[in-house]
Amino acid sequence: MAQNKLHTCFQLNNNSFSNVNELLYYAQNSSKEIYPFLKEWFSNKRDITVQTSGSTGAPKAIQLQKEHVVNSALTTGNYFSLAENTTALLCLPVAYIAGKLMLIRAITLGWHLDVVQPDSNPLKDIFKEYDFSAMVPLQVENSLDKLPQIKKLIVGGGVVSKKLQDKLQTLSTEVFATYGMTETITHIAVKKLNKLNFDGVKYYISRSFRAQSSGYFSVLPNITIYKDERNCLVIKAPKVSKEVIFTNDVVRLISDTQFEWLGRLDHVINSGGVKLHPEKIEEKFSAIIKNRFFVTGISDEKLGEKLILVVELESSKASGFKSILFKKIKNLQSLSKFEIPKEIYFVEQFIETETGKIQRSKTLLKARGCHKSKFNGYF
Repeated sequence: MAQNKLHTCFQLNNNSFSNVNELLYYAQNSSKEIYPFLKEWFSNKRDITVQTSGSTGAPKAIQLQKEHVVNSALTTGNYFSLAENTTALLCLPVAYIAGKLMLIRAITLGWHLDVVQPDSNPLKDIFKEYDFSAMVPLQVENSLDKLPQIKKLIVGGGVVSKKLQDKLQTLSTEVFATYGMTETITHIAVKKLNKLNFDGVKYYISRSFRAQSSGYFSVLPNITIYKDERNCLVIKAPKVSKEVIFTNDVVRLISDTQFEWLGRLDHVINSGGVKLHPEKIEEKFSAIIKNRFFVTGISDEKLGEKLILVVELESSKASGFKSILFKKIKNLQSLSKFEIPKEIYFVEQFIETETGKIQRSKTLLKARGCHKSKFNGYF
């Protein structure tokens, strides 16, 4: 079977292996996370068990066919031109699909893979250059000064804010946002977040051009997309899933191969009959709020649901920050009156999944029990 093949060029932390048993022996003595997965991967089973992150619901275990996992790895390699001897850095948890796939790409395609402990600042002790890596937005934000050590970077597990996108424009690293989930074996669509000219010289891009060039996701080969009656994305990807995947992601189709992601259906707020997409509002707020935050809805007798803003901030600083934030939001010309929060809650630390995604429901419950600042009516 394809999954039992170990590419002859594959290296793990500068170690080469002549056979699978050598690799398993090395992993057993070096990593409690990697060894169990590789043992399962090289077994005679035709599938593997993976865990969803739990950011939009309770974490659950699902089965993925190894053949489909290999197909996903090959697609990524072909799309980003990452052939054998590619140098790559794994700085994501191996417990979840994104980390697992970095391993399988390396094993299947013959990469030289280095593994570091998952950290919010993964490049802090790294001085080597790499062809490829994958990170979550927080890791990217904390690694900007050293990011040029990576030639190509994919970013998943969360939305990349406009403020962070602006910072990426001056970097030589080619950065791509990815769209995908555990069920699609990581990404099935990508969009470029920064751009280089034909000489490879970095330069700034106008806001309008950047919006046109990087605002939409483009699907990878052998992927078909359409919308259902909920305006949510439907994915046919026979090489990575036997089943048609009905998502809860509200999208706008640009073409048969491109879409704009608007937000999660289960996040949509119906406030007085007006449907609000938190992710789009957060995109606007990201220009003025440096702290982590999110917007969501809570029950309201008059509106059905009302929009609130939750900000990660120490309680001792909340009262002073409130008035500053009030003025900034009031001056945001891009906001409609419906997108202005009715209340602002502050919480000292967000509740996260193991992969660093914010658990909105649990954090909201925590925030409502903490110090909060209420505004009567619209600003």
